[in-house]
Amino acid sequence: TFSLFRNKDVDFASNEADIKKTVLGIYVVKHEFADTTEDPEDIGIVLEGVEVLSGLGNVALATAMLLGLIYSLNLTYPQELHYTFEVLQKIILELDSHKLSAKAQALKTKLFT
Repeated sequence: TFSLFRNKDVDFASNEADIKKTVLGIYVVKHEFADTTEDPEDIGIVLEGVEVLSGLGNVALATAMLLGLIYSLNLTYPQELHYTFEVLQKIILELDSHKLSAKAQALKTKLFT
């Protein structure tokens, strides 16, 4: 499964299969009936079916850590999320922003005009 964000129940045992199927993603653990204003129980990162980081505190930090892991481990972006990561890297973070795909360039034009 390719997903950048995934919500999990607090019952970790029921989520083992989902974790093993996730190639790359960020998970957010909330109580089933939690209010949307409540902080999540846990936020972490899964790479190739293994939970590699947990207790990150917020999704912004988890996203930054995920990008750092991708760079440090020299991972390629999953094809299904290629444009998502390209936009994060090249438009949001402005890293290597002069080489954009046609789709990312179209989005950048719409965002900044």
